[in-house]
Amino acid sequence: MNLLLRLFLTLLLSPRRSHLHVLDACVTPFRVWPNDLDVLRHMTNGRYFTILDLARVDLMVRSGMWPQLRRQGWYPVVTLETMRFHRSLELWDRYEVATRVIGWDDKHVFIEQAFIRDGAQVALGVVRARFLKRGGGTVPTNDLLQLAGVTQASPALPEWIVQWSAAEGGMAIPSAAREAPAQA
Repeated sequence: MNLLLRLFLTLLLSPRRSHLHVLDACVTPFRVWPNDLDVLRHMTNGRYFTILDLARVDLMVRSGMWPQLRRQGWYPVVTLETMRFHRSLELWDRYEVATRVIGWDDKHVFIEQAFIRDGAQVALGVVRARFLKRGGGTVPTNDLLQLAGVTQASPALPEWIVQWSAAEGGMAIPSAAREAPAQA
């Protein structure tokens, strides 16, 4: 329920914040709530990824992409993500998530998202996303860029991100897991 409340708050407050271009850095404020905590009383690692979703919604709303995507029947999906944790976030801590598009290829958009508390980076996430059509199929990145009014080429992605993205193709479901269990 808290995530629906946070989504509602994001959708309510984002239009009141400064307008951004989709390639601008978007800073979204948050606070650690009691149900964000794990048994060690710091924000649970899974919650970081959920907060990243909300910060990307903030970028889409503030850049004006949200209504355009909805009109097109397009929606984003995360296809790969990673997180590096530096410090813990604890109950009631205020922090920000700085979100920025760092590049793209034919199918994906790569987004860097930093958790920042009191000017210090707490965690850093990188997300690979692509856009799908409600009627089925994927949205070519060129169509997405055209909708956003982006005419420039992608900045060069760091080599580790290129390798990370390419390595994901090697992930496969083991054949034993694909087989249906035998019925007795």
